[in-house]
Amino acid sequence: MSPNTEATTPAPDAPPQAPTLGQTWWFWLKVGCISFGGPAGQIALLHQELVERRRWISERRFLHALNYCMVLPGPEAQQLATYLGWLMHRSWGGIVAGALFVLPSLLLLIALSWIYLVFGSTPLVAGLFAGIQPAVTAIVLQAAWRMGTRALRNPVLWALAGLSWFALYVLHAPFPAIVLGAGLIGLAGGPLAPRYFQTGAGHSSAAAAHGPALIDDDTPPPAHARFSARRLFAVLAWGLLLWMLPMVALVLLWGGDHTLTQMAWFFTKAALLTFGGAYAVLPYVYQGAVEHFQWLSAAQMMDGLALGETTPGPLIMVVAFVGYVGGHTQALLGDGSRLASGALAATVATWFTFLPSFLFILGGGPFIESTRKNLRFTAPLSAITAAVVGVIASLALFFGEHVFWPQGMGGRFDLSAALIAAAAAVALIRFKRPVVQVIAACALAGWTLSALA
Repeated sequence: MSPNTEATTPAPDAPPQAPTLGQTWWFWLKVGCISFGGPAGQIALLHQELVERRRWISERRFLHALNYCMVLPGPEAQQLATYLGWLMHRSWGGIVAGALFVLPSLLLLIALSWIYLVFGSTPLVAGLFAGIQPAVTAIVLQAAWRMGTRALRNPVLWALAGLSWFALYVLHAPFPAIVLGAGLIGLAGGPLAPRYFQTGAGHSSAAAAHGPALIDDDTPPPAHARFSARRLFAVLAWGLLLWMLPMVALVLLWGGDHTLTQMAWFFTKAALLTFGGAYAVLPYVYQGAVEHFQWLSAAQMMDGLALGETTPGPLIMVVAFVGYVGGHTQALLGDGSRLASGALAATVATWFTFLPSFLFILGGGPFIESTRKNLRFTAPLSAITAAVVGVIASLALFFGEHVFWPQGMGGRFDLSAALIAAAAAVALIRFKRPVVQVIAACALAGWTLSALA
């Protein structure tokens, strides 16, 4: 069946026809190729396509799945795609959805990373990135704004977002502690003040406007979405095997201290220990990849984030850029094989970053489906979603410091970068311009200013 055929919009009052796994393959491939705009944009795209246009899932069930993915460490948009693919077509549906969400971005980033390292020192490319870096700060700020307008529906959730920002940016509290604290607040506050922690509040009118969904609010979970300890252990066993085989191969081929092995360990920890989605994981990756292992410089990390914003797929695909730069500059496979070295390192970083995400969804999805109408479980999810907004806002300030004061807070203030960032923020938030258009305009502005300097 062709992509155009599967994209047919169902009649407003008729339930949509259930797609086959083969038909959804085209859909997820298309999403993987056009999912620009970072997590906020990708979640909006999934909502538009799955809830509003195709009506494969209802608004409330979409938000319930999203809240669960917000709790997990790792890329929430990719995990959400995996969850929805799994809910419709069992494990293979989740694998297809999650893999195709990532694969186009990996291939494109390998090509762009090679171009960046080979031609990045030219005045043209350097000028372009001088404009792109301020745009990245505005994009992260916009992500906090968009998520906040959807998730912060009352003063209590706004207060949680503010507290999480203060804890991370001022007190430098670890991400897991912030997520745990928010979850405990939601757990205690749900029974005491349920109206402040209910999921999906304010969306009923929108859900009614969309029409009946294939997986509607009252659709019982399919057989594979019902919790089974045996199924959970099977998923965990397969996941452990898929983690161990490449790890053992890396150790046997190159040893435990080799860069590729260190990348495997580091990105496994990043996937398991960092909460709050792609924007929240970036400070951890920055600290490890730039400051500890020194696989790349701080400026290269910012440029990699810009490339991640301009390519489809999860923003956390910046790990592929990190891996590529580390493998390419160290010529892991020999000086004459730098492209192959970078591609291998990028693949290693991507594999160990995303493998846990599949396990979280395929293993934990059945339990989450059983909690849809249980406020005891949904209240902590709402509280954690609010906390994530504050985490993303703190990341915007983190990047702003590095872009506006490139020599440190005591150094020169880059007025041109600040003006570009302000213009980008207005274009994104006020005029709702697409991310790719804003990045292109900022790149042109940066190149023009560098040429005039």
